Amino acid sequence: MAKKETSWFSSAWNMTCPRCRTGKLFETSTFSFEKPFFMGKACPKCKQKYFLEPGFYYGAMFISYIIWGWFCLFFMGGLLIFLKFSITTSFLLLFLITAILYVWLFRFSRSIWIHIRVKYNPKVAGHINSIESGHEN
Repeated sequence: MAKKETSWFSSAWNMTCPRCRTGKLFETSTFSFEKPFFMGKACPKCKQKYFLEPGFYYGAMFISYIIWGWFCLFFMGGLLIFLKFSITTSFLLLFLITAILYVWLFRFSRSIWIHIRVKYNPKVAGHINSIESGHEN
């Protein structure tokens, strides 16, 4: 029985390799204090390189800036307009959420950036799935 194909967004969200969509981009979990910013050099499953060129992840900074900028606008707007929080309380909550989600946003932005540049290869994914299920040809 073949595994269901993972979508682009699901692969980016789960921070898996864009080529095979099975290998992890990061060795540790997002909220682990051990190596929070460390990213392996290549996929442990298909050996896709994660660093395609020097400075490759500069583009991820723009992704995180866009995501976080819109989040801040909607978050602050919601607290101020709908929930009638004070500006001070709203900013304190925003800073708290920023501190908690900083590593996740760093990783998610990198995941989106590499998913934009590296295309999915169903042949590679199928080969990995057949090896893992024990039905290698």
